[in-house]
Amino acid sequence: MVAALRKLVTYVEDTRIEGGKAVGAPFKLIGVAAVLKNPWAGRGFVEDLRPEIHAVAGDLGALLTAAVCDMAGGGQAIEGYGKAAVVGLDGEVEHASALIHTLRFGNHYRKAVGAKSYLSFTNIRAGAGTAIMIPLMHKLDEGMRSHYLTVNFSIPDAPAADEIVVALGASIGGRPHHRIGDRYQDLKELGPLEL
Repeated sequence: MVAALRKLVTYVEDTRIEGGKAVGAPFKLIGVAAVLKNPWAGRGFVEDLRPEIHAVAGDLGALLTAAVCDMAGGGQAIEGYGKAAVVGLDGEVEHASALIHTLRFGNHYRKAVGAKSYLSFTNIRAGAGTAIMIPLMHKLDEGMRSHYLTVNFSIPDAPAADEIVVALGASIGGRPHHRIGDRYQDLKELGPLEL
């Protein structure tokens, strides 16, 4: 159980027509967000964030993973995935980062969807009603541009100054009518890059 969880917010976008053309395969964007009290709020500068990370992140990851997978009809249906955290104005970006940048949080999602790729993210400080933007990429292949997507929604009353919003995003399918190729095509055309 996640202590000090005020509410869970869900978002679903089911696209049927894109660019004036019907979408052939199902395309759905899903977001689920937990609004909880910032465990470091009101304590001044806290040097060691690990006790709260250990107490909160694992349960939070399990809760959000179960919710997003349920909304998708199971982890196997999810193709694109990502995460985000927004800390309220009295917190630090480090507080937002602390809860999502730990394997205790992310491994629940990776395992549930069978992912191999990097779990893309955003973490910011902002006030209530700010856009929660969850960048996505394909769960098995970072080079598939068809799954470079963003789940975007807001919660009018969150985060409060002493709260954190932690969210997971998912896609069923890739961007409709994808036609810009992938990173591998660029590498083939450009050849080795010298840095």
